[in-house]
Amino acid sequence: MDLPFVVATLTRRGLLTPGRPIRVASQLQALRKWGWSLAGELRQAAARDPGRVAVVDEQGVELTYQELLDRAERLARAMRTGLGVQAGDRVGVLCRNHHGLIEAVVAATVLGADAVLVNSGLSAAQLATVTEEQRLRVLVHDDEFADRLLGLPAEVHRVDERGLEELIAGALPGDLQPPERDGRTIVLTSGTTGAPKGARRPTPNGFGPLVSIIDRIPLHARDTVMIAAPLFHTWGYAALQVAFALRATIVLHRRFEPAATLAALVAHQCQALFAVPVMVQRLLDVPPPDPRPPLKVVAVSGSALPGGLAPRFMDVYGDVVYNLYGSTEVSWASIAGPADLREAPTTAGRPPHGTRLEILDDDGEPVPNGRVGRIFVGNEMLFEGYTSGARRETHDGLLDTGDLGRVNADGLLFVDGRADDMIVSGGENVFPSEVEDLLARLPQVREAAVIGVPDPDYGQRLAAFLGLHPGEVLDPEAVREYVRHYLARFSVPRDVIFVKYLPRNATGKVLSRELRRYYG
Repeated sequence: MDLPFVVATLTRRGLLTPGRPIRVASQLQALRKWGWSLAGELRQAAARDPGRVAVVDEQGVELTYQELLDRAERLARAMRTGLGVQAGDRVGVLCRNHHGLIEAVVAATVLGADAVLVNSGLSAAQLATVTEEQRLRVLVHDDEFADRLLGLPAEVHRVDERGLEELIAGALPGDLQPPERDGRTIVLTSGTTGAPKGARRPTPNGFGPLVSIIDRIPLHARDTVMIAAPLFHTWGYAALQVAFALRATIVLHRRFEPAATLAALVAHQCQALFAVPVMVQRLLDVPPPDPRPPLKVVAVSGSALPGGLAPRFMDVYGDVVYNLYGSTEVSWASIAGPADLREAPTTAGRPPHGTRLEILDDDGEPVPNGRVGRIFVGNEMLFEGYTSGARRETHDGLLDTGDLGRVNADGLLFVDGRADDMIVSGGENVFPSEVEDLLARLPQVREAAVIGVPDPDYGQRLAAFLGLHPGEVLDPEAVREYVRHYLARFSVPRDVIFVKYLPRNATGKVLSRELRRYYG
């Protein structure tokens, strides 16, 4: 990435403001010695702003950057001497959003161990599989997940919340030096269609990834940000990395609850919120606070942004929504800002600086604007492969996202959905997202999902699952007639099923396999 762009962006976002020379020197020394891992980012923040509040939670616990670093380093020493963790080992972290998750990940990284971020929605059987496949030496977990650990091998060290505090309190003095190998962060894929896979995340090698994001999303040094997206998910973890780089104050709640989130945004005067789309949707289900929180950025990612959601939210809270399209494998692909979302509410935006995006056909050739093809992405944060050894298809340095999409004449990307989610009904290709976005515009509808189900005559037919706002009713035939008015006949759902809530995983993605159980 070109130096003038990096310098201009860092200056614009307040990261090159003058500081005390000794602290600036310590900050740069921390990055030089420890690199751009989460541990390095925490060290540089503690060196520059040691007394700034780093993390605050719903129980009022506050830790400064220096206190957070001290706790993480004590935990690292205790893991090394008490649990035998060394470079190359893997430490599982099964925690909700609180400082203990951060401390465990940083401690593992300091030792050169790989931190495996475990999805809190895994069942006991899935957790046992992940533990075996990832060869976990230690599992740090919240107390609420204790019942899911019964099937784990005896040799796996279990560290609950009390155990974590005891390790930190009882750590012996000792020196910590950069490890012989860099610890990696392993993120588990969402597993909406099967068992989750471990994806190795690369460590940034400079300012490039940061400036790619903050150039398009106006986050500033020393902002106060609330990370509502799960930290074990790629988006929540990326938000944590950005927050550390900005020396931000991070507000965390273990569970997302709309009214409590809005209250925290006001109480802590948050300038930014990182969330997944379903959280933004739920914030609209409760009355807005008075006064409104001073939000300048509501950054969403992790699942498709339903049609109409961004404009409705911005009508209440201002033009603050930024939609990042990406995945565990490609990190980011494109970003849509408020103006983009006002113009085209379902757009995924445009690639940020330093990112290549192409729409290719099955032969690897570019398709014309407006035509649907496979989305390929290239940037400096492409994942390093699955821990199983499996890879994703690449083409000319670009990685296959597994999604289908198109780019319009203005250069805006639109994602039509997963390639394997496309429904073929009577020989016609139907993208569920197009029907879902249309159904979401009905004023009675709170959320919508469309899947393909077996049909003896057409191969597949469309089934629509609708969650309605409280007190609302809809007639299935009226729903079909509404779709028939706007879309082709093969896009009309034959089945219309009303549900209280759509089944979702911890990151807000709809679990299609759960919907298919309706059909036995």
